[in-house]
Amino acid sequence: MGHVNLVFFMIYPFLCQLAFSSSLPHLCPKDQALSLLQFKHMFTIDPNAPGYRFDITYHLIQSYPKTLSWNKSTDCCSWDGVHCDEMTGQVIELNLRFSKLQGKFHSNSSLFQLSNLKRLDLSYNDFSGSLISPKFGELSSLMHLDLLDSSFTGLIPEEISRLSKLQVLRISSDLYDLRFGPHNFKLLLKNLTQLRVLDLSDVSISSAIPLNFSSYLTNLELSYMQIYGILPESVFHLSNLETLYLSDNPQLTVRFPTTKWNSSASLMELDLYRVNFIGKIPESFSHLTSLRRLTIASCNLSGSIPKPLWNLTSIEKLDLGYNHLEGPISDFFTFGKLWWLSLGKNNFDGQLEFLSFNRSWAQLKLLDFSSNSLTGPIPSNVSGLQNLGSLSLSSNHLNGNIPSWIFSLPLLGLLDLRDNHFNGNILDFKSKSLFLVILKQNKLQGPIPKSLLNQKRLQFLVLSQNNLSGQIASTVCNLKTLQVLDLGSNNLEGTIPLCLGEMSELWALDLSNNSLSGTINTNFSIGTINTNFSIGNQLRVIKFDGNKLEGKVPQSLINCKNLEFLDLGNNELSDTFPKWLGTLPYLQILNLRSNKFYGPIKDSRSDKLFAQILIIDLSSNVFSGDLPVRLFENFEAMKVISENSGTREYVGAVYSPYYTNSMIVTTKGRDLELPQVLTTEIIIDFSMNRFEGHIPSIIGDLIGLRALNLSRNLLEGHIPMSLHQLSVLESLDLSSNKISGEIPHQLASLTSLEVLNLSHNHLVGCIPKGKQFEMFENSSYQGNDRLRGFPLSKDCGGDEGVPQAATPYGIDQEEEGDSTIISWQVVLMGYGCGLVIGLSIIYTMLSTQYPAWFSRMDVELEHKILTRMRRHKKRH
Repeated sequence: MGHVNLVFFMIYPFLCQLAFSSSLPHLCPKDQALSLLQFKHMFTIDPNAPGYRFDITYHLIQSYPKTLSWNKSTDCCSWDGVHCDEMTGQVIELNLRFSKLQGKFHSNSSLFQLSNLKRLDLSYNDFSGSLISPKFGELSSLMHLDLLDSSFTGLIPEEISRLSKLQVLRISSDLYDLRFGPHNFKLLLKNLTQLRVLDLSDVSISSAIPLNFSSYLTNLELSYMQIYGILPESVFHLSNLETLYLSDNPQLTVRFPTTKWNSSASLMELDLYRVNFIGKIPESFSHLTSLRRLTIASCNLSGSIPKPLWNLTSIEKLDLGYNHLEGPISDFFTFGKLWWLSLGKNNFDGQLEFLSFNRSWAQLKLLDFSSNSLTGPIPSNVSGLQNLGSLSLSSNHLNGNIPSWIFSLPLLGLLDLRDNHFNGNILDFKSKSLFLVILKQNKLQGPIPKSLLNQKRLQFLVLSQNNLSGQIASTVCNLKTLQVLDLGSNNLEGTIPLCLGEMSELWALDLSNNSLSGTINTNFSIGTINTNFSIGNQLRVIKFDGNKLEGKVPQSLINCKNLEFLDLGNNELSDTFPKWLGTLPYLQILNLRSNKFYGPIKDSRSDKLFAQILIIDLSSNVFSGDLPVRLFENFEAMKVISENSGTREYVGAVYSPYYTNSMIVTTKGRDLELPQVLTTEIIIDFSMNRFEGHIPSIIGDLIGLRALNLSRNLLEGHIPMSLHQLSVLESLDLSSNKISGEIPHQLASLTSLEVLNLSHNHLVGCIPKGKQFEMFENSSYQGNDRLRGFPLSKDCGGDEGVPQAATPYGIDQEEEGDSTIISWQVVLMGYGCGLVIGLSIIYTMLSTQYPAWFSRMDVELEHKILTRMRRHKKRH
């Protein structure tokens, strides 16, 4: 007992010191607090950064500025995102994930003075244009480095491969702005032998995958890296591997082992979206007993579901979209643990009646059966999907009413039922979490439900191409987060709510093809609409076409600095040409067709008006005066021929899967609906007005033009020779004017021209000969009585469009019609004189008896006649 007391007495001071020290706050060193504050002041808080983002299950993750809590009056170990060592007070962890930081990350940042950092997370911030500093390689204690989606650019420095203690490395960027130098990727894998997690998604590597990987790897994510070659089979034999993401590497060939893998028992997630999949899914898949998430999408699979997949009864997430698979959709009932099922873009068929008796999908959060061949109605007695957050049944052949259980889903965030045959009314939604509702292209009726207009998170509301009726309630402006409002092609009436132009997040506003009335004039009296587009709005697309709107174009549109697409066509607007719209820096589409616009388009001294315009349609109005030469000079975007980059670009199509800004243009002799407007569609349509004067030769500088329509005006003069410069022109319509002269033979070089209409003018001469001109029919030239050549019945006696049939005594062809009487008088006078002279010659010959003289004259006359005949024959 005495020995015990002695030992206790000896260690008692140490225990007291330990207890005392643990009760004291461990203040972080002042130099580290100063370094953190200096780091904070290098950045601003991005006011436009979203306050939340959706994860793959459509749950919200909050984003907030953690550095706001940092100040000198408190210990830095208590600052948000900062973690210190409990014994020394040194800063060892810094987590600034989703902190809304914005600014340049300098290579000599004070952050690198925190030499004891073991964990550093800077993901999901905005360091646009910043390079990844080589000094990251000096943080030798780092075990966790996360730079995901923070907009770093340039080369990933070789020094990163010196962080030999790293267990977690995540680096990615958008649009391949980050890349490895030669052999650096191989060096990184060789040196970082302790890695557990490696995520280099979106980093451009453009090489084959090296063979050496850390044997400790549990997570390997190499998506969107432009990897090519064959995936080493050794990857499948990493015994600790739990997650393997290889998505969107179309040049990467994947061949699975035919026998059991070393990772068969551990692998839980496998993502093979858009890779080069060779052969069928092997039987070895049956051994993936731990597999929870499987994506084999866009891999060109066909036929029925491979048998090995049916053995994966532990599957929770299954994505087989964008293949050619077939069979009944109800077969997937056997997967009882699913929370995510995506089968879109296949050939599955059958009906959905199995949903009414399926109780095993109570945990299902996402269901995507879009773009298949499903038929029949959605069953009405479904009760087992109360956790569903996303439902997409678009582009099938479903019909009947949308059942009430869908509107009653409490957690519904995404509903996409477009392109079906649903009818009936849209009921009130129970969910308060809706952020996307797309019901377009059905047969839905009735008013827009009030519950849709009280959603705090709704971003996309697309109800177009239905039979909805009633008015647009002003409560629509309660949708503060709305980005797309598409109510086009319905039967809506009444006025446009005043507040729509003041919605700060809205970028697409489409109310086209309804029966809306009133004005959009900002200075109008009581009883009419007063739509005011506020300063700072985000609108890129405004479509009010196909309504009954009156008045003038509202001056407040000048506040829409991001506007790309403005369609006010087919209304009853009455105004002069709103040339002030030309100051909008991004305006590419302007459609004012079929209104009551009037007056001349006055030339402006500004050389910046409409610089980006691609389509301008002023047809079917009452514009007058000369065509605006200076306006054509300003069309800078039309002076370039768009190169075919292999990818289609659309005007205002940021969210093209959810919204397409279609428009109707008159081209190639017919009205054509463009479901989406390509940036290569360059069109001028000034037809059906009262323009007069000459066609400006400056139009020949607009070499990107695809269609030019100046028909049904009062234009005169000649067709400018400069039009032959429009090398990609596909449609030219100058019909029903007073244009005279010849058709320039240089137009034969327009090899892209598919439709030509020069009818009902005063054109003369020969039609040019050329490959394209051989395609055009009589209708292209009718109403021009003095045109000759193919395809007209009147023969043209020359080539290259130059008239060759000589008029008498050298009279020009253009003067021929006016001098017919004079020509005949000359002929008769010549005949009389010739007769007198001839008789005199005969009398002289007989009286003087000189037959040799007559013989020489006869020979010379014969020679001249033969020479002229040969020339005439040669021309023909």
